[in-house]
Amino acid sequence: MVYSFNDIRCKEIINVKNGCRLGYPDDIEFDSCTSKICRLVIFGRAKFFGLFGREEDICVKWCDIEVIGEDTILVSCDCPSNSPKGKRGGFGKLFK
Repeated sequence: MVYSFNDIRCKEIINVKNGCRLGYPDDIEFDSCTSKICRLVIFGRAKFFGLFGREEDICVKWCDIEVIGEDTILVSCDCPSNSPKGKRGGFGKLFK
């Protein structure tokens, strides 16, 4: 099946190793010599509405993609979890 980047941007990326949601693809890196896609890039979350920068971007290698489904992209990689569960930052520290 052939997908455009517009189609892929609407699919959520889920890591099958730990079951966490990584996010939606924001960018693609490709090799200009071979014209092959190298990785999908998920931009880091904005800190305090973007005023304090962003978290680190997540890069998923193309070879780590297991399945591209109708709604999701399943990957098998050792990417860090960006899940906010268990993390307290910003105003959350004030209300412990």
